[in-house]
Amino acid sequence: MTTFAAPPASPLLTARDDAGLPARFARSAQTTRGVHLKTEDFAAWLAARGRANVFKVEKIPFDELDGWSFEDGTGNLVHRSGRFFTVEGMRVTSDSGPYREWHQPIIKQPEVGILGILVKEFDGVLHCLMQAKMEPGNRNLLQLSPTVQATRSNYTKVHQGADVKYIEYFLRPELGRVLTDVLQSEHGSWFFHKSNRNMIVEAHGDVPLHDDFCWLTFGQISELLHQDNVVNMDSRTVLSTVPMGPEGPRHFAADGTFDWAVDGSFAAALDRARTPDAGALHSDTELLSWFTAQRSAPDVHAERIPLAGLPDWTRNERRISHDQGRFFDVVAVKVEAGSREVARWTQPLIEPVGTGVCAFLARSIEGVLHVLVNARVEGGFLDTVELSPTVQCTPGNHDGLPEADRPPFLDLVLGAEPARVRYEAVHSEEGGRFLNAEARYLVVEVLDGEPGAELDPPEGFRWVTPGQLASLVRHGHYVNVQARTLLACLNAMGGGRNA
Repeated sequence: MTTFAAPPASPLLTARDDAGLPARFARSAQTTRGVHLKTEDFAAWLAARGRANVFKVEKIPFDELDGWSFEDGTGNLVHRSGRFFTVEGMRVTSDSGPYREWHQPIIKQPEVGILGILVKEFDGVLHCLMQAKMEPGNRNLLQLSPTVQATRSNYTKVHQGADVKYIEYFLRPELGRVLTDVLQSEHGSWFFHKSNRNMIVEAHGDVPLHDDFCWLTFGQISELLHQDNVVNMDSRTVLSTVPMGPEGPRHFAADGTFDWAVDGSFAAALDRARTPDAGALHSDTELLSWFTAQRSAPDVHAERIPLAGLPDWTRNERRISHDQGRFFDVVAVKVEAGSREVARWTQPLIEPVGTGVCAFLARSIEGVLHVLVNARVEGGFLDTVELSPTVQCTPGNHDGLPEADRPPFLDLVLGAEPARVRYEAVHSEEGGRFLNAEARYLVVEVLDGEPGAELDPPEGFRWVTPGQLASLVRHGHYVNVQARTLLACLNAMGGGRNA
């Protein structure tokens, strides 16, 4: 019998993973009273930050854009610096689905931005440094953003504006400790191959607190995620990368003790789904094999083409629109924002036609919560397919289609009884590039034996646990931004009682 001696202690080796990190995040998720700002005072604080600055957004004709123009020949909408982004055309062909070929405008932004949350312990509890940030596309303009939300053009000051506050913590490793760091995709229907770096960094030493910033626990942010249009998309995608352990946020009875029965079996199933040894309908290897097959199967081709003469789209002096009045428009805006690095500017934005719906169907399988994901094709994805919510669409875009061509499960979600809706909030999409882009985010419970609860769902769908999704989010381009929002919302469900 061969035996192996324990390796000698080495200053060169370190643990491959921080086993205590999920518990630290969980403690913060259970803490709903922070050291800096009470959750019940947040709305007043955000309103005060809004009053402290001048914010104004106005639609303008394209010829009033400053520094932007339609390029000769291609007709692409470009900036004179050659930086920031361009609006171009895209042609997509597919061998499946109701639309086998389509053309559309698309945003090409090759720069990788940084979406970063700085964290620090106060009284033994991690707090997040969050920012009240104005984005011209947000319907209510001011929302809660990460500490840093900046493109490379922003933090290298191509626009000759002010410095991006706290950017040094995400560019200089010696100032902190990286807790999560992953390159994630953006909206594949509106961006072409766009990625951002999602980071959480723990600061070393004291951190100055600037205007428009506040410290909040993960538990406080979880409470705010239940409100409409408060936590912006960039915050949600970073929050989805948090390795949440089984400790929280948990579901508590009125006396503050944990109660498996609160909110019926759904709460218990959700809590068990956070436990690594809880099991799943499909093993991680089976899930990855299925996803790899889904990614390999579709014959999808997406290519950038000139914006000029794009089939089915018409440009006038104020907008580029689809001839059927569906999908989205490309518009121009003039922006005034006293708290931004540049106080005034103009830019193009994509303005969707209608409010979107993004929903997970969820069910308990032998006491463990699973959600139904879809291997979704989007023309702008780097790898063509990513895991999306069960339903992700703007319902009006599918009016008049035969039932077989309508998105699967859409009518089930839209007709869900209120008691089955376990989570619901309206959230804004990326306010820096999209105007009034909102979606109704839902988690809808289905029970065994009901439509939508079948263990063998239609082609392209799979039941997974939130824990499996969280594992995939540690790697780029597996889970799309809408599903990452819903994962952050699932992590926010429940609530702690720690003071």
